[in-house]
Amino acid sequence: MTLGVMSLLGFNLVDSVFVARLGTEPLAAQSFTFPLVFLTIGVQVGMGIAIAALISRAIGAGQGHRAGRLGVLVLIGGGAVMAALLWLLWAIQDPAFALLGASERLRDVIRPFWSVQVLASWTGAMAYFGYSLFRAHGNTRFPGTMMILTSLVNLALDPLLIFGFGPVPALGLEGAAWASLAAFATGGLTTAWFLRGRGWLERDGVLAEARASAGPFAHIAGPAMVSQLMPPLAAMLATGLVARLGESAVAAWGLTSRLESFSIVLVLGMTMALPPWLGRCYGAGRWQEVERVMAAAARMVVIWQLVLGVLAALCAAPLAALLVESPAVRDALTQLIRFLPPSYGLLGVCMLVVSASNALGWPMRAMLISFLRLFACYLPLLWLGAWLGGLTGLAIGAGAGNLLAGAMAWAFYKKGLRRHLETSP
Repeated sequence: MTLGVMSLLGFNLVDSVFVARLGTEPLAAQSFTFPLVFLTIGVQVGMGIAIAALISRAIGAGQGHRAGRLGVLVLIGGGAVMAALLWLLWAIQDPAFALLGASERLRDVIRPFWSVQVLASWTGAMAYFGYSLFRAHGNTRFPGTMMILTSLVNLALDPLLIFGFGPVPALGLEGAAWASLAAFATGGLTTAWFLRGRGWLERDGVLAEARASAGPFAHIAGPAMVSQLMPPLAAMLATGLVARLGESAVAAWGLTSRLESFSIVLVLGMTMALPPWLGRCYGAGRWQEVERVMAAAARMVVIWQLVLGVLAALCAAPLAALLVESPAVRDALTQLIRFLPPSYGLLGVCMLVVSASNALGWPMRAMLISFLRLFACYLPLLWLGAWLGGLTGLAIGAGAGNLLAGAMAWAFYKKGLRRHLETSP
């Protein structure tokens, strides 16, 4: 699963690296779309968390037919919700990007790219819901394989569609969106084919199941989606703050967000793979096993991310030179890499706790942790750092916010777990 997530995030990073070859303006334009893309991902992940939790609990309780009905509901309901959200984001794109700080000139660059990107996002969401069904049934190998496949398709199409070759015209920034659409469509169609005949989808009694599961689903999905929507909101506020430092800073900030997602791939893999396991432990009341699994996961995340972060900080200048050609963007990216990656270990702990809390029946706790992480730790220190020291201060503040958030999240998790350990046999 981790390899699959790494490949999927790798193609997002590859997108930005290829777009960077087009110049600062296209890279800045793409970077302004990231908060809205993260918004759509937040909704789909929130729904995926809820449905995976319900399905894994149903399987743990021996309710296979109910799990099949829930599988149908996530595909139909999830597709409809994502279609409505993406249509809204397409309709309000001009005021939204203006609010983020994009100039009218940049909005002209964004418009054709965003029209294709919203379709790619819906297709990617449907593929993600299919992957969630496999994860809920304990199969993490297939989603990981599909993520590798989609990344390879995107990697092959990105340079072809962005720069053109032979009879294929150069589409520039818009070509990156078309490559993503083709990659996600490949993943979605292949997943649909492999879902056939597994018995994981059951149409009989779906309407009754929708009524019966609406309450439990809302109980998990509501707080989970709020938790997942907070990072995009924070990203919008952060992008607006960075936009005051110029287009080069926005371009570097957008590329750093892609590097962050790629560098915390182990964490993201765990947040996808652990909830079904934890959900089964929750259904069976095995809280001591939950403690062992979470302790091992947290140790692995902290050690791995610390080593990776220190190496990235030491190699910041050559890494930035490898990714971008513009001197201004390269200098800004170097400053960000020096201070942010070493903090990703405790950021990963925070993300693990949020994911685990949803699987363990603590959705309100997960929402509170997400809120405190972003609006009590990350954004205040980000703003303070930018006010005191420009881009370098902003990077230091963001790193300090990540460290504080991880320590806070782990304290919340231990407090919630202690109560269950005291009452478990």
